Amino acid sequence: MNIIKFSDVKEKIITIRNEKVLLDSDVAKLYGVETRDINKAVKNNPDKFPEGYILNLDNKEFTDLRWKNSTTNLAKTRVLPKVFTEKGLYMLATILKSPQATQTTIAIVEAFAKIRELSRTVAELSETSEEFTQKTLMQKGGEIIAEILGDGLQTTDSETSIEINFALMKFKHTVKRKSN
Repeated sequence: MNIIKFSDVKEKIITIRNEKVLLDSDVAKLYGVETRDINKAVKNNPDKFPEGYILNLDNKEFTDLRWKNSTTNLAKTRVLPKVFTEKGLYMLATILKSPQATQTTIAIVEAFAKIRELSRTVAELSETSEEFTQKTLMQKGGEIIAEILGDGLQTTDSETSIEINFALMKFKHTVKRKSN
């Protein structure tokens, strides 16, 4: 069994219709099953997936997705893919039962939670004018970003700079070190 890590999930999260989602094919890879197995589980349990839990991509969204994500293997896809919202992924977790499914569900929950926590921290930062609170929130945001990026954090002797672009928000955090 492959242990699914937070980083395995966070790199697969995309934004469709202003929602953070995962493609059905990426969900299948994370759970170690075929895409058809994921879609069959959904089809066999329609009561667990009300509107908003799964989005069916239209032709334009699919074309845009292919264009933006050249690394995603969407060329072989014959049908329009589905994408799972966070709620849909939670429901899927109630259907799929295996040790890998459990590990995958934990990694997915952690990924979405970190993104939500960063979003809340940035929102708080923009609402406060108190300097101490701003510094505390910047530090908290930096720690969350470091967790999200993991080993991908690049530093030099003089500064560390992180820039993350989300669909609706750009967040940049720079820490400059004093020279000795």
